[in-house]
Amino acid sequence: MKRVILYTDGACSGNPGVGGWGAVLMFNGHEKRISSAEQSTTNNRMEVTAVIEGLKCLKEPCEVQVYSDSAYTVNAFNNGWIYDWAKLGWHKADGKPLLNADLWQQLYTLSKTHKLTFIKVKGHSDNEYNNICDKLATDAIKNFKSSL
Repeated sequence: MKRVILYTDGACSGNPGVGGWGAVLMFNGHEKRISSAEQSTTNNRMEVTAVIEGLKCLKEPCEVQVYSDSAYTVNAFNNGWIYDWAKLGWHKADGKPLLNADLWQQLYTLSKTHKLTFIKVKGHSDNEYNNICDKLATDAIKNFKSSL
């Protein structure tokens, strides 16, 4: 199984507001940068979307180290929340509907294809690739706004 490193970040101008995401995939000395933006969204949606879109770039099952500054995203896997949500029909333990269930379902499906390890990084610090992803996300927001 190929080993891939995936850095991701999401951003929002207003929350909710125009949002953007960025991702950097690294494999065997190669790097791919991707990003996009949406009209009306939240920071959490953009954080999860960045991981989904990064994983969608993979053409075969891979072992992926996912680096994110989003505790929301990282903890969903590292604390096992996503598996509980799936068992509960995409509801929380209190029976209330899960926010962003559409995205969590997509990410859950992708997690069955790939072997994922989630690593939390400190945002807006000295992590080079987290900073690159943040710039990709914020630039996507700027480009989206200027195209309106």
